[in-house]
Amino acid sequence: MIVIGALVEKEAGLKAYDDIHTMNGVEYVFVETARSDDLFDNKQFGDFGESAVITILVQEDQKDQIIDALYYLCGLQDMDIGNVFVEDNMVRSTLPN
Repeated sequence: MIVIGALVEKEAGLKAYDDIHTMNGVEYVFVETARSDDLFDNKQFGDFGESAVITILVQEDQKDQIIDALYYLCGLQDMDIGNVFVEDNMVRSTLPN
């Protein structure tokens, strides 16, 4: 299992979530919205802009396709509105009952 994440402008993140969650190889997608003061030029709240943090758990053999899809769905090829990151070493554990 691989973890792919993105910090992008809110609208781009919500649009990407709608499309990503049904893709082959995606096991889990979580999106959270917040405000950021350092990444985006568009500031709706004084010094802060709305952002989305996307976390995706994917099957390792689908990693490259999901990264590419996330990049394009968020519009990162056209605008500087965020970052995509990958964590290859996912730790697995179980908690005692």
